[in-house]
Amino acid sequence: MSSSSCRTQRRHLLQIAAAAVLASSVIFGASHAQAQSKSVAVTAIVEHPALDSVRDGVREALEEAGFTGDKLKWQYQSAQGNPGTAAQIARNYIGQRPDVIVAIATPSAQAVVSATKDIPVVFSAVTDPIAAQLVKSWEPSGTNVTGVSDALSLQDQVDLIKQIIPGVKRIGMVYNPGEANSVVVVEELKRILPAQGIELVESTAPRTVDITAAARNLVGKVDVIYTNTDNNVVSAYESLVKVAVEAKLPLVASDTDSVKRGAIAALGIDYRDLGRQTGQMVARILNGEAPGSMAIERSTKTALYVNPKAAQAQGVTLSQELIASAKEVIE
Repeated sequence: MSSSSCRTQRRHLLQIAAAAVLASSVIFGASHAQAQSKSVAVTAIVEHPALDSVRDGVREALEEAGFTGDKLKWQYQSAQGNPGTAAQIARNYIGQRPDVIVAIATPSAQAVVSATKDIPVVFSAVTDPIAAQLVKSWEPSGTNVTGVSDALSLQDQVDLIKQIIPGVKRIGMVYNPGEANSVVVVEELKRILPAQGIELVESTAPRTVDITAAARNLVGKVDVIYTNTDNNVVSAYESLVKVAVEAKLPLVASDTDSVKRGAIAALGIDYRDLGRQTGQMVARILNGEAPGSMAIERSTKTALYVNPKAAQAQGVTLSQELIASAKEVIE
């Protein structure tokens, strides 16, 4: 072989080697970028302002933690109030094996937690995760589950009602008996109200379409209707408001978004803040922390919202002192 032929052959070999290095570099870069990308699958039992705020807060917190653009694969599905659909969404997500599943509200959380023991699950807007059988205690679970509770002090809720309606004797509550959050609230109210000379009158609404009839069932029997964060009730809140206005029956909520929709007052948490708190937990897991090592968190921030116009329409006048103490007055 001539020297020129040898040089040509060496040049070809070098070109082949360079191409191989370049190809492996591209492949490594693509696989490295893929490895850096994280997937978060979010589900909620239904869409209403409070739960939507949780979802949006989760994403905000993830973006602040650097999970943006091609670093985050995000998907969201609502069960539209149907527990069967919630179970289907859970199975679908588990088949995809995302890095974290975020389950908003008790029914969705129960569906996801019962379906996987290894994919990290972070619940949010769950009042009592122990009663809902998501975890065994408020301490780190040692499992694939952690999350944030939206539990409120019910005595503070009762104190607000007493401020608005001095001498209140009967508090009505419309709720879904199939939602663990609501059952916990009912049982706690039954425990604390008798010592204060107040009776709880229950009216159940297993479905959203039952809300109006359940509210009308309380007319003439109670001094006020109190609503917790029951998802059936909140998703059809306007039906409740209509009955309250017609019957001049005050409507007090624990969900601050409900004040904008016609409740006269609410002492509750900011659900976007709750979502951000949840998102911060998700970011910690995406960065390598084990969910089972993270204690269940609660929101400690509450704020008073009032709606004087709604109060007048429902037959009461809010005191100037109460209005002055509110974080937000809905005009």
